[in-house]
Amino acid sequence: MSTSAVESEAIVTPTPPVSDSQTFRRAFRDMRHGFAQRELWLNLGWQDIKQRYRRSVIGPFWITIATGVQATAIGILYAALLDMPLNEFLPYVTVGLIVWNLINASIIEGSEVFIANEGLIKQLPSALSVHIYRLVWRQLLFFAHNLVIYMIMVVAFGVWRDLSWASLAAIPAIALLVLNALWVSIVFGIFATRYRDIAPILSSLTLLLFVLTPIMWTTQSLVAQGGAVADRARIAELNPLFHYLEIVRAPMIGQPQELYHWYIVLGITVVGWALAILALRKYRARVPYWV
Repeated sequence: MSTSAVESEAIVTPTPPVSDSQTFRRAFRDMRHGFAQRELWLNLGWQDIKQRYRRSVIGPFWITIATGVQATAIGILYAALLDMPLNEFLPYVTVGLIVWNLINASIIEGSEVFIANEGLIKQLPSALSVHIYRLVWRQLLFFAHNLVIYMIMVVAFGVWRDLSWASLAAIPAIALLVLNALWVSIVFGIFATRYRDIAPILSSLTLLLFVLTPIMWTTQSLVAQGGAVADRARIAELNPLFHYLEIVRAPMIGQPQELYHWYIVLGITVVGWALAILALRKYRARVPYWV
């Protein structure tokens, strides 16, 4: 065979296809296609709530009642222990619990989002992010039900007198919480599917963070004591969940807030989404084999 024939044969030899399953393009496409299937995850999220409270007379409002009872009990007890006025401390605790429930569910349920949807992942040809949107949508519905307590409290304790146009900052703050719930569910969901020890570790960690986060106590009460106790109040600043809580709670109860809380939350959001996109790029295709 001549040299020219060999060269021509080499030219027409087909190149094996290169898989793009681990590319940023596929990661972004998964998020985009998942959002486009909103009719699916909106219905699934609503069905989750209906299924959970099937044959119940008041249905999802059991969430509202449970949160209200918990907030009232904690508020009355710790207001007496910390010697704080109940009409100030109870709204503080109530909003803190409402926001905490959203954060807590994003971490704990987010770590099990793919494991819990094993059947759908293996049988339903949809984007992986559909299950993330479904989870966050469901938690937003729970959050909306708990806002009933907030509306009652605003009227009953006269919180409406402290509200102003600055209180509208709670709206973008809640939007930031949703953005963070998405990336947290992606990152923890993927790695907890691969390493099943992560979910129970996160469950224990969130319980610890609940105690360390100013929900049942206030940094102001520590500062008021002065001395070394006031200095220790700054330790709360090291807890990132404190900043998430503060950007939502402060405007909702008419308290002033520092701008640096927003900077910290925005910085964590950017870093978190970078990790989420990297995790989707590298491990998205492996999740169906891990569940």
